[in-house]
Amino acid sequence: MQKIVPCLWYDGDAEEAAQFYVSLLPNSQIDRVTRAPAESPSGPVGSVLTVEFTLAGSKYVGLNGGPQFPFTEAVSFQIRCKDQAEVDRLWEALAADGTEVQCGWIKDRWGLCWQIVPALLIELLNDPDINRARRVQEAMMQMVKIDIAQLEHAADKA
Repeated sequence: MQKIVPCLWYDGDAEEAAQFYVSLLPNSQIDRVTRAPAESPSGPVGSVLTVEFTLAGSKYVGLNGGPQFPFTEAVSFQIRCKDQAEVDRLWEALAADGTEVQCGWIKDRWGLCWQIVPALLIELLNDPDINRARRVQEAMMQMVKIDIAQLEHAADKA
């Protein structure tokens, strides 16, 4: 059992968002949809109240709470990608009807922030050669979507 489960507040479309997210990553599924047993600020009797879902093996809850609390950049979810193909696939999906930001960040159509990060970026930023790591960080700061080939080029130039 996962002790801490993040709860994400949506304005009536938690189920749609959860279905979209689970379509993107392996080891993901909708676990349970709870319908409102009584009228509430989130909707009438029978409307979706919460959606419990697993995303890449981690549990989440989507709550249809209304428009009072939109997402902000103060919380984001980082997806570590094995290669450029995975970066590109996730980027295209999450950026659709969303907003591309900078340095691998995207706000999806619900306003939830994601960081699409190649695992290699983390390795290169932790390189024991501080100049190599600096060049990688400087290159990353110029990007919107992270480009692995450009990171490798920056790391290896002397």
